[in-house]
Amino acid sequence: MKTAQYNPSQLEVNFARAIEDLQDQIEKHLPNNQVIKVENRIAEDNPLVKFYLLDNDGDPHELVIKVIQTPDKF
Repeated sequence: MKTAQYNPSQLEVNFARAIEDLQDQIEKHLPNNQVIKVENRIAEDNPLVKFYLLDNDGDPHELVIKVIQTPDKF
């Protein structure tokens, strides 16, 4: 399938939503951290998913995943 529109492409949007949906599974791989909130900015040029974490010491942390599809190569 050729990508007709980028920024954001439908593939980027779907991938960002999938990451958000995997919040519980991702948390299992982050020992001593709890996912407090997930922010999904799908409408941006390149969608991003931001995870807000709280560690066992009560310190907050943020992890940002930016989804960027490279141009198709046919």
